[in-house]
Amino acid sequence: MQTRLLPSALLGLLLATTANAPVIADYAHHPKTPLLLKTLHDDYGFSAEDLDVVKAALDDAKKLPKLIEKEVNNKEAGGPKPEDQPNYLPDWNAYQPIHVNARNIANGVRYLRDNAEWFARAEAEFGVPPTVVAAIMGVETKYGTYSGKYRVLDALATQGFDHPRRAPFFFSELTEFFAFARDASRKPTELLGSYAGAMGYAQFMPSNYRWLALDYDNDGKRDLWSGPDAIGSIAHYLTRYDPKRAWRRGEPLVVPATANSAPPEGFPRNGKFADQTIASLRAAGVQAAIALPDETPVGLVQLRRGQITEYWVALPNFYAIQTYNPRVFYAMAVTQLANALAEAQAAEHAAR
Repeated sequence: MQTRLLPSALLGLLLATTANAPVIADYAHHPKTPLLLKTLHDDYGFSAEDLDVVKAALDDAKKLPKLIEKEVNNKEAGGPKPEDQPNYLPDWNAYQPIHVNARNIANGVRYLRDNAEWFARAEAEFGVPPTVVAAIMGVETKYGTYSGKYRVLDALATQGFDHPRRAPFFFSELTEFFAFARDASRKPTELLGSYAGAMGYAQFMPSNYRWLALDYDNDGKRDLWSGPDAIGSIAHYLTRYDPKRAWRRGEPLVVPATANSAPPEGFPRNGKFADQTIASLRAAGVQAAIALPDETPVGLVQLRRGQITEYWVALPNFYAIQTYNPRVFYAMAVTQLANALAEAQAAEHAAR
């Protein structure tokens, strides 16, 4: 289902005028609430008592327009694009240090060491290297130290009822959230998460939590606020979420590339799939730093660093990361943090 896009100028005005204004939600009496209750009853088997819990939660939910502003202007997208620059690329230099920095690397090495048993098990079962799983946790929640300060109820109600462009997606996640809270015996008014409603160390949206989260430590609960469960669930997610972009055991994520000149204007770059080959990149003037077979499935990543344009050949595992978050900045941050963690581990072992 698609929604009509608002002109960016109108959207900006809407956000600017409502972001900090006090707003009465009254979601319990919203026109879409009967559909929510009917869906929970018909498709999720909610009893009358279960629905009373939902109604009480909606009555307590707060409308927080600033969360819509955060979602629209998220850092992974580099913020909003200037209207007069359709080919505008945000500056990678402004985003990279947020996640790829000395503190995040040191904390990641420590987290890998402290949870070595769980990381080793996840790699054996799913083929995802510990540094990649740790890098996702490092980018998402700084290894579980910051998993969100907003009530998931408020985030999903605000976005699901009032987002100007993505309300259908968030409305669906709000439905899944109530199902999750019921099945996990959790109070929907007490769970905290991100501005978009993602939860736990792994930052799963409710639908993915219900589908892909694992009880990795066998304590009877699928608890993504637990390190072991988050580690196993992330590795599981990368191999299960999209079979066409599933993680490939033993393969790298990216290879540096060079280009004598900019590829043709219409050549695909910064996409979500490995829909090119080494041969097609070469024909467009892009050369990988290492030799790869012509038929290797790849994609082109183009980053702007100030006045410099940087190219990378993205391999299928890069796009497995993008199933977690489709933004190129996100996948590259995970990739570079994972590489930095591997280098730091190697240096630590060599110093022993």
